[in-house]
Amino acid sequence: MSSLYIFLLTLFSGCFIKSDLSSKNMQATNPVIAHRGAWKGKALPQNSIASLQEAIRLNCAGSEFDIHLTADDVLVVNHDDKFYGMEIEKSSYAQLLTKKHNNGESIPTVEEYFKAGLNQKQTKLICEIKPSVISKERTLRATRMVVDLAKKMGGPDRIEFISFDYDALKYIQKVAPKFKTAYLNGNTMPQQIKSDGLTGLDFHMSFYKKFTTWIADAHKMGLTVNVWTVNKEEDMSFFLNRGADYITTDYPELLLKVWSRHARVQRPH
Repeated sequence: MSSLYIFLLTLFSGCFIKSDLSSKNMQATNPVIAHRGAWKGKALPQNSIASLQEAIRLNCAGSEFDIHLTADDVLVVNHDDKFYGMEIEKSSYAQLLTKKHNNGESIPTVEEYFKAGLNQKQTKLICEIKPSVISKERTLRATRMVVDLAKKMGGPDRIEFISFDYDALKYIQKVAPKFKTAYLNGNTMPQQIKSDGLTGLDFHMSFYKKFTTWIADAHKMGLTVNVWTVNKEEDMSFFLNRGADYITTDYPELLLKVWSRHARVQRPH
């Protein structure tokens, strides 16, 4: 063979191998879910309207937030069961308004949060229903209320639900099956989640690393796969390479950069 022929053969073979690897292993669409909104980069309060708006500005695929039910049955957005020392489930909404985030925001109601997030179509609202610290009945009451509100304001194309409470998610599938639902606790196999009518897995990254076939198994069954909370670049690349549909992170700006590099590799040359 001539040296030119060998060079061309090597060049084209490398291109085909690279294309094959990228098409199988690289994430093709924006996988970025901002954990409690995009708060860290600009030191914004978690679960605030400002952190939601920043996630939207970044064009994240989704912005995750957490909901609780006050003592007087108002749905509010906050991660912990306390808002600056006040127990949410034992406080009225008016009492919670006496405290503010460091940017001056009050605790958002879910209705306010929906209004702020549903005026655009790029970033979905990923609503985590927090289990009540008082009773299962209150968890299911909050679930009924937020689903009714989601039906009224946004619908299943804009709002998705996640929870550590399996019964809450099964309830949603029963009364509002068009909404996507993903379970957060990695103690349940993909086969069971599929059997119970949920639409996805949303497990801590340690479970996927321990049970190495679960991502592929879930995809074979038509389930979506999200992984949380992924803050290191090497872990981001790990799960992009393994085809996770979504990755929840406190560093959406970093994940967007990592994903962009992977997307460039994926594009045909």
